[in-house]
Amino acid sequence: MAHTADARFTEGNLMRHVSFMSLTSSVGLMAIFAVDLLDIVFISMLGQAELAAAAGYASSLMFFASAFNIGLSIAAGALVARALGANDETDAREFATVVSFFSILTGILIPLLMIPNLTFLLGLVGATGDMADMAKGYLWIILPSTVLSGLAMTSVAVIRAYGDGRRAMYPALMGAGVNAVLDPILIFALGMGLEGAAWATVIARLATLIWALYPAIRKFNAFKRIRPSCVKRDFRMVSDIAFPAVLATIATPVGAAIVTREMAKYGTDAVAGMAVINRIIPVVFSVVLALSGAIGPIIGQNFGAGRLDRVRETFFDGLKFTGLYVILASFVLFLLREPIADVFDARGQARDLLMLFCGPLALVMFFNGAIFVSNASYNNLGHPVYSTWVNWGRQTLGTWPLAILGGAYFGAEGVLIGQAIGGVLFAGLAVWISLRMIENPNSNPLKPHFEYSSRRTHELCHRCSRS
Repeated sequence: MAHTADARFTEGNLMRHVSFMSLTSSVGLMAIFAVDLLDIVFISMLGQAELAAAAGYASSLMFFASAFNIGLSIAAGALVARALGANDETDAREFATVVSFFSILTGILIPLLMIPNLTFLLGLVGATGDMADMAKGYLWIILPSTVLSGLAMTSVAVIRAYGDGRRAMYPALMGAGVNAVLDPILIFALGMGLEGAAWATVIARLATLIWALYPAIRKFNAFKRIRPSCVKRDFRMVSDIAFPAVLATIATPVGAAIVTREMAKYGTDAVAGMAVINRIIPVVFSVVLALSGAIGPIIGQNFGAGRLDRVRETFFDGLKFTGLYVILASFVLFLLREPIADVFDARGQARDLLMLFCGPLALVMFFNGAIFVSNASYNNLGHPVYSTWVNWGRQTLGTWPLAILGGAYFGAEGVLIGQAIGGVLFAGLAVWISLRMIENPNSNPLKPHFEYSSRRTHELCHRCSRS
């Protein structure tokens, strides 16, 4: 059961590491998106538009709860990978344990705060009347399981930090499989409707957690007994990564809402076209979306080992891999643009937007990928606040003004083009910041305490271990 620290990313071909971690991470992510889409399809088959709308409103609130889990998982991956790179498994286990404790605590507190205020919160996202009541029933079931998903995300991040992309992929696949099987049984066979979809998700989260905890404990012995003194000591390091990551995650739906608002000016066809594009992106470009979490452990291990040359090479290999994948995916989209439009029965403005995206505009996903690679460098080199600023800048200043300007000149297509140009500009800024950071990762005057010192932390851990 004992495990010796294995900083596998400090050796070997970095492009192979980047490709393997990105592809395995994307498989799990694609499975999750596919099941989310199946959820919507099954609920829609009930023939009540209000149920689908209620699920949509509930998902909006669930996303903000998930944002905290995502932030903590990013903290776990960065800290554990950095400790392993420094060949300090004591620190790695300590960080994994402390972040897991915070994920459990957060998973308990969020439902306790949200459930008594569901009427108010649902009102903020526009849910009223029967739809609000349906969404409330859905959330009463699913919110308490936030603790399951949070601990599962942290465990998966820890497995990935140890360099095992294959085992880190299985929990998402297991959860997606359980959800896909239970959805039709609970929704239709047992006649539970929307509540059946909620219970399917809860059981799927439990399956994901079990599949994540087992290898983390049995294969890597990644956790140890929790000690209050170590929780107090590590709180600052965990929160300084987790909170900026949470804020950066929340920026994404804000940008999507801005684009949808601008598209609405050009009619329902334009909004429908944008909705289809938003469904295509997670499936076709899941590899790009997975980049930040995938290459984070590679950067973290090499940074912990003091191999800044390999950190820089990882960064550029991440960009190369992104470019190759986006070119290939964009070519496939271009060839299939007509069938795709036909499948979604896209007409008029909606079809024009799809033709534009599945043509040359899909290539700009490279710049989104560049931002994700840069975010991985910020989080794992100890300056996660930059991911917050870059993401919010891209989703606000890099979206709203340019979308308005593009729309004024080119209509609905201009909104899409303006958003893409904003991505190009902020990708350039993100890459520039990353390269400066890689040259001198401890130069940020805002976060000087992030310089990794294995000896300092190790001594503190031994003190905690004796307490």
